[in-house]
Amino acid sequence: MGLPKRLTEKQRKFAELIVYNEGRKTGRDCALEAGYAEGSAMVEASRLQNPKRFPLVAMYIGELRQEVQKKYAVDYQRHIAELAKLRDDAAKKGAWSAAINAEHMRGKAGGLYIEQKIIRTGKLEDLSEEQLDAELKKVIDDYSPILEGVEVKELREKVKQKTKDTRLKLLQQKDKI
Repeated sequence: MGLPKRLTEKQRKFAELIVYNEGRKTGRDCALEAGYAEGSAMVEASRLQNPKRFPLVAMYIGELRQEVQKKYAVDYQRHIAELAKLRDDAAKKGAWSAAINAEHMRGKAGGLYIEQKIIRTGKLEDLSEEQLDAELKKVIDDYSPILEGVEVKELREKVKQKTKDTRLKLLQQKDKI
């Protein structure tokens, strides 16, 4: 007995169920739905996926998986177009937050936004008065464009006072111990 020349209807249905329900259904569930008997469904599912026993079924499963990967592949143009579609659909429904988020994500994908995170270690309480003044000057110089309307002197005084208060609390806690 040689290899069959084509898939049976059950085999074809099993392969499609396996691929299109990947991660949602087990091989046994797919075999049952394809029409295999309750008692042998798990064994049949295993056999059908074995390329040595059923090369046509395994090959068909591979082809279907390639089609699915190609269909849902993410590339730049498709990604941007899909985000634009989602934005437009959201805007039509009046879901402005969703529309703005979709447009924001398009901007990120297009490289219009740069995410930057700066992680600093250490505490302000550990700095000397001179070091604190130097750090404050640096922060104010770096962020002056967004601090419009805030008096630099007032800002320095607030930070200094907060630092002094924190140091005082730490000293009081140490005295209690």
